[in-house]
Formats: sequence, C-alpha cells, structure tokens
Amino acid sequence: MQTQWDHRYAQRTQRMKASAIRELLKLTENPEVISFAGGLPAPDVFPINEFREASNKVLSEQGALALQYGSTEGYKPLREMIARHTKSVGVDVTPDNIMITSGSQQALDLLGKIFINRGDRVLVEAPTYLGALQAWNAYGAEYVTVESDENGMRTDALEEALRTGPKFIYVLPNFQNPTGVTMSVDRRQKLVELADRYGVPIIEDDPYGQLRFEGEKLPSVVQIDNELRTQNGTYSGNVIYLSTFSKILAPGIRLAWVIAPPEVIRKLVLAKQGSDLNTSTFNQLVAYEVGRGGFLDRHVQFIIKVYRERRDAMLDAMEEFMPAGVHWTHPHGGLFLWLTMPEGLVSTEVLQVAVEQEKVACVPGNAFYPNVGGDNTMRLNFSYCKPETIREGISRLARVIKRFL
Repeated sequence: MQTQWDHRYAQRTQRMKASAIRELLKLTENPEVISFAGGLPAPDVFPINEFREASNKVLSEQGALALQYGSTEGYKPLREMIARHTKSVGVDVTPDNIMITSGSQQALDLLGKIFINRGDRVLVEAPTYLGALQAWNAYGAEYVTVESDENGMRTDALEEALRTGPKFIYVLPNFQNPTGVTMSVDRRQKLVELADRYGVPIIEDDPYGQLRFEGEKLPSVVQIDNELRTQNGTYSGNVIYLSTFSKILAPGIRLAWVIAPPEVIRKLVLAKQGSDLNTSTFNQLVAYEVGRGGFLDRHVQFIIKVYRERRDAMLDAMEEFMPAGVHWTHPHGGLFLWLTMPEGLVSTEVLQVAVEQEKVACVPGNAFYPNVGGDNTMRLNFSYCKPETIREGISRLARVIKRFL
C-alpha cells in the first residue's frame, strides 16, 4: 500500500535492502535458538575491567577533552599508535595517512560517497562481505565478480574482470567474511601486479587479520603494494586499508580506521564532516588508554585462544554430524566458516526449517553474492557460542540437512 511518503524518497532508497543478517537476528532473540548467524565477538573476551579503569582515568584526567568535539581525522595519539603498529608490519605511514571512523561500516560508506557514481563498476570477490554491498548499493554501484576458492580470489580470472573498467577492487584477504578462507601470497602479489597494470585501486578490508590461529602470518596487500610505491617516507600507494577495534577490543565502541594516501584521507575527511563531524572523542581516548602499553598484544593472544577452541569445536562437530556430500572450509583464523550443501538444496529453505523446528540459525549464502549464486551455501559464526553449544547447534543443523537430503 502506498503512503504519502512514497513519492518523496530519493531514488537511491530503491536500492536499499534490509540486511539478511540483521533480519535473521530478530528471529534469534528467543533464548532457545542457537545462533551462528551474527558476526558477533564473544562477550567473554571483552576487557570490561580495563575499560572501566580507562574510563575513570580519562574522565578524571582529561574529562573536558573527552566530552568535547574532536578533530574529524581522529584523536592524534590513537592515530600515532596505529601508525606505529602499521610500521611494525612493514608499511611506513604517519598519522596523516590515518582517519578514525565510527566502525568499518562508516569507512565503507564514506568510500562509496567519495568514489562511486551511479553505474560505476566495483570488482568484488564472489561471495563477499554483505555490509560492503549494503553501503555501496545506495550509491548505485554495479558489481563485477571474481570467484573465490580455498586460496581466495581466483587471480587467474581477475584480468578479464579488470577489462570491464572497475572503479576499484574490494578484497578481504584474511579469513574472509563470509567464507573464512585466506588469499595465498602468490595471489596477493598477482592482485597487486594486475591492479597496478590496469591502474585500478584496491580496498583491503582486514578486520580479522590479527586473529590467526594457525599457519604463517602473510604480508598484507597494502604491505606488498607499499614495497613498490613508498616515496620520501610517506605511503602513497594504490591500496586503501581498513581495520577495526571491534574484533580485538569490543564492537560497542564503534572504532575503526582507514589508511590511505594523504589526498584520499583529505577527501574522506570532507565526506565524514557531512556525516557526523567526528568519531566519539570519549571512545577514542578510552580505546587509546586501554590499548597502550602492550595490553592489546596480550589481549589478542587471549582472544585467539578462545576462538581457536570454538573453531575446533565446530570443525569436530561438522565431522561428527554432517552427512556425506556436505563440505565446509577450514579457516585459519577469524570468525566464520562456510558450508556448502549438495546442488539442489536451497539454504533459505533449509534455514527456515532449522529456525522453526530445530531452533538453530545461520545465514544463507546467497546474501553474500551481489548478483546471483550461493543458493546451496551458508555462513556460520563460531566465535560467539561456547564449545558445548556449538556441538549441539551443529547436530541440530545436520538433522535438518539430512531431512532435506
């Protein structure tokens, strides 16, 4: 039914769709439902005492500053801390290369605002992060997709996609959301080489990179690109890098950061000023106080221990309960695992029955494909539930899949 408002909305709202994950989370508010649907960090790992102490210290020593407006770029000591960490992993940046955002989702939205005209093509992995699609759909993006496998984006198919003239390439090389797979070093190098050859920038989204459970730490895409491009001690490369405190401290503080050439940061600052003026000053000061002095490195190791145990619990339960013909990824870190059912099964149908009859939920895989695909796949989060709950939830999901088979 039409209302008096329908003709007043901007055309861009026609491309806005509700997040499949957010809608599904409404169904899982029932405490009887075991949910693998959200990308939720475990509340068990939130450093509540450290936040309490830091908040008291900030208010008692810097209360007037913490409760005031701040610079759009972000609290300088926090940006300096990020710059030091970034240099330690091989990318030479200064605070001028860094902007603090209200979560990575805001960073994605601001990038869409400054780069995407209606009809512009964006090159993404298939599947890719749903939040990025939501952010860019409103700006009228069209998507060129490149399939992924167990080693990440298939760079053997990348060159053909680049010939379509995309505005930029968007990748999540580490423990990708939604599949949990990691892009190999060879493919990272090939990606940088081809992007340079075709003159197409890369956006590297890396929210999970520090949460590695096993295997060797791989150089980031921005690090590989940096080796080619750094001039006069200032990063001026072809990669815009995003990361966040949501997965290594807490998502409720809504803090993330963008690393980019200074001219891109300046344009992002203008876009952010029209959005929220500045990220919460109080949250930035508290995060800096919590993160300084080596606590963050120690805390990340604690998170890794907890998440590795939960990942192992999910993998073990998959082996025990899932029927033949069902396959899943073996993530070396992060928060997610990707399940593929035999052709012919439709995950939206399976999951409807799973929620209603077995009280277990995850996310249908087709939500992560910008065009079409993934009908027989689903994303499962292993970070949120305890191991015994994971085992029970996987046994319930397996029962539903067996019925459909």
